[in-house]
Amino acid sequence: MTRYLHTMIRVTDPDATIAFFELFGVKEVRRFSSEQGRFTLIFLAAPGDEGVAEVELTYNWPNEGEPGETYTGGRNFGHLAYRTDDIYALCDRLMKAGVVINRPPRDGRMAFVRTPDNISIELLQAGDAKAPAEPWASMPNTGVW
Repeated sequence: MTRYLHTMIRVTDPDATIAFFELFGVKEVRRFSSEQGRFTLIFLAAPGDEGVAEVELTYNWPNEGEPGETYTGGRNFGHLAYRTDDIYALCDRLMKAGVVINRPPRDGRMAFVRTPDNISIELLQAGDAKAPAEPWASMPNTGVW
């Protein structure tokens, strides 16, 4: 039997990435660090998804006196997707926290944002789409998503 476990993304700043995910209710559920391997794994999940559908943040420790790794091309990963009860309220909260809404929920159904490491996150309205509303209905796309 095969069972989905998690999606892994590499991050350069675990604290900033955790803070980003916490903005829409995804929390750290466990952490593992390896001195020998020089990495930390941090598992995040939405409430009720613990052990079922998690995101694994992999932080590779930089060598002493050297900068950490730089990851490019986050778009080639695709995206992570989360369902939300109120896409407008969530996008408003994210925007107020300084997160760019790359693809606003003009259709009342779908939006895209990016993590601090440029990983694309799709946000989907639970159930039927909400009626189009401002400022979202006329907000243009920003950057790529």
